[in-house]
Amino acid sequence: MNMTIQNNASALQAFSNQISVSSNNVANSLSDEFKADRAYNVEAENGQVQTSISKTQASAPLVKDPLKNDGSLKELSNTDIAEEMVVQMQAQNGFDANAKMIQAYDETTGTLLDIIG
Repeated sequence: MNMTIQNNASALQAFSNQISVSSNNVANSLSDEFKADRAYNVEAENGQVQTSISKTQASAPLVKDPLKNDGSLKELSNTDIAEEMVVQMQAQNGFDANAKMIQAYDETTGTLLDIIG
């Protein structure tokens, strides 16, 4: 049973990492030429959960640079706010589910200890 709690704890950390990466993307969504990161949770040894982070290479819209008079273009951020909202909702649900598993384990252990005496 202890291994299960460790797995849930590693999942809590992984979902927290996902939310942090997504929050960073949102915070930089108005920064020119910002490339969003993507955090993927993958199964590691013994059922643990790890986060793999990679930078997206998708191009962003090009717009006329208002600070230059030569007609040059600049690239905007490739962050999609709607996609980030979905990522954050999924990560929050995963976090909540694993927290409830730990809570259920704690309550069950407490009940068993009360019964034993």
